[in-house]
Formats: sequence, C-alpha cells, structure tokens
Amino acid sequence: MISTKNLSKTYKDGARALDSVTIDIDKRLVSFIGRNGAGKTTLLRILSTQLKPSSGTATVAGYDIMKQPDKIRKKIVSIPQEASTLGVLTPIEHLKLYLIARGFSVLQANEEALKALRELEMYDARNKPSDTLSGGMKRKVFVAMALAANAEITFLDEPTTGLDPVSRFEVWAAIKNLSGNIVLTTHYMEEAQELAEEVVLVDSGKILEKGSVKNLLHRFEGKVRVESLRPDSGDYQIGRTYVKYVKQEDAEDYIRNGYNVRRITLDDLFVLRGVNIEP
Repeated sequence: MISTKNLSKTYKDGARALDSVTIDIDKRLVSFIGRNGAGKTTLLRILSTQLKPSSGTATVAGYDIMKQPDKIRKKIVSIPQEASTLGVLTPIEHLKLYLIARGFSVLQANEEALKALRELEMYDARNKPSDTLSGGMKRKVFVAMALAANAEITFLDEPTTGLDPVSRFEVWAAIKNLSGNIVLTTHYMEEAQELAEEVVLVDSGKILEKGSVKNLLHRFEGKVRVESLRPDSGDYQIGRTYVKYVKQEDAEDYIRNGYNVRRITLDDLFVLRGVNIEP
C-alpha cells in the first residue's frame, strides 16, 4: 500500500520534521502514534501529496508521490486534523458537494451520500445545519465523506483530537465502517489500541518501532504497571509520578500498600522511552 525510503523533511526554519524514514505498510488499518511534534502530520501530508519531502522517495498505491501525484489523489481521501464543517451546510450537502468535486454525477453523489449517512447512523441528521451538530457528529461528517468516496486509501490526521469521550467513541465506530485501507495518526494510545492492526511509533521524525499491539507489548507479558508519588518506589519518573513494572501475582501486595496498579497499554512504550504523552 505504502512504501518510503529515506524520506526526510526539513522546514525553512531548520526544523527537521522527518529524518530518513524508511517503512513499508501493507495492513488494512495502520496508526502512527507519537506526541505532538513527532512528525506524524508531516508524514501524512507528504504521503497524501500535500507536501513535498526534502529528500527520499515514497510510493502510495504503487505510484510515486513526486512523479505521479495526480494518480495518487484519485486513489485516496485525506482528512486533515483542522478540517471543519461549514456552518449552514447540512451533512448531506457536505457529502454531495464533496463527491461531485471528486467526479461523481449528481445522481451518484446523492445515492452514495445517503448510503454513507445511513451506514454511519447519521441519516436523521442529514438535513440539520452543521453548526447545530455535536463535535463527534461534525467529525463523522468527514468520515462519511471518506466512506461515500469509497477510496482505496483514507488518511485521517488525529481524527478525534479535542472530542469528548462519547464523541470519540462515535468516530471510532464510524472509522471501523470505512472500506479500503486506512492510515491514521493519533497521540491517544487507547485510540490506536482500539483501531489499528499495526502501530508505528514515531518520535523526533524517526520510526522507533512497528508492529501489532500484541507484538509491541510482548515485553510486558505477565506484568502490570505500578504508580506512586514516592521517589524511591519506581524505576521511571514521569512528572511527579514514579513507575515500575511487576509481575501480576505481586499486584495485590502493591494495592494493599496504597499503590496504583494499572494494566499494560501502549502508554508503556512511551514510559520506557521517557517520552511524555497526552493522557
């Protein structure tokens, strides 16, 4: 689906957003995870032909991002983090305008728009002005666009940033309904853990790790995370919290002694690397 070789991006101010990224992606739903500024958005913008790399090469759906961008754009849908609905336009109007711009006939656009809205349980809201919708519903409008377009690859850049938990769950359910291949970025670890077949850990413009959630967390098998405010009680410090990893059979002893004990998640990849991420 996607292949990159030594892909780098340095901005005019000297900031290096990507540093020789080489990766092959062939899973249906892949999530790039990392804190803000890790390089995730820059990578997605390059792969969706919105931004040129400083060096290196990449192919998307078999086409070169520099030599064949027009062919790539016919294969993909890209929804940026900053995408926002247009106040008085309704969901059905958003979808129809978008699909017509992609080359659908008016009849096809109407049919596919209604089909997507029904599938995402948005049919009853199809004629409501977008500025009356919840945050989750507004984001679902864009997921509906991707669903209706039936693209080969959909790029989603931090699709649930700023949403409340209920809205986030709504968008997750919508994403699962998408056809084709999906590449999304997020700094919410539970989002990647819920959605992705494969997770790619990005930091400082570099790919640090790649694999399924199960494989990435294999090193923690049989363990739990213990958290405390006691300086002598952990192996790793994150802010004012001290963290250590213990065997599951020892968890009850720590709980009785006032420690917080949590199950292992993708957050722990960052703990081991000393990287602070958003909760």
